[in-house]
Amino acid sequence: MDYTRYRRPSAWGLLALAVVLAAAVVIAFRQDRGSGGLTLLAGVGDYPVVLGWVALISLTGALLLGMAKSTARLVLCTTLLVLGIPSLLLAGIVSMLAGPTWETKSEAAPGRSDRRLVVEQGAAMIDPLWYVYVDQGTWPLEHRWAVGHFNGDATDNELREAVWTAPDRIRMTTTGGEVFEVTVTPGGRPDRIASAGW
Repeated sequence: MDYTRYRRPSAWGLLALAVVLAAAVVIAFRQDRGSGGLTLLAGVGDYPVVLGWVALISLTGALLLGMAKSTARLVLCTTLLVLGIPSLLLAGIVSMLAGPTWETKSEAAPGRSDRRLVVEQGAAMIDPLWYVYVDQGTWPLEHRWAVGHFNGDATDNELREAVWTAPDRIRMTTTGGEVFEVTVTPGGRPDRIASAGW
């Protein structure tokens, strides 16, 4: 069976995949997390190294399949790998230092299924961090707004509780007893961003 007729369509498919993945990562990093951007893209920004590796492999495969001359393929693929692998390793080190975040709470607003309070926890080296968001809308067009940031470097600044007090009001309390009240507009944007320990 002659597989050569599948080479060009496969190369274009791999190239399209590489471009889509690279664009998604760039857009995810350009949008400020929690500034009303798409929640879907905020999630993409959590895995830049994995997506970068897949994009690099896809691009390499596209070049291997799409170019006719083997010498040109070898030179381009070697150059791509020599430049791409160190960049991805550096990005991996930076993302490890920043630390991952994980969702610890997700609660719908009273009487509203299109609005959720989301709490994520992470760490900056040894300091625990909490990020509070409001997700507004339905997937895949759901938007994320930052409501609060808490740095537990001092134990009084740790987030103890984040709750809805009304469909458009959130109360956040620290372990030191400080209380923050934030009002959410009909579009999901908070009237302010609470912060402790930053």
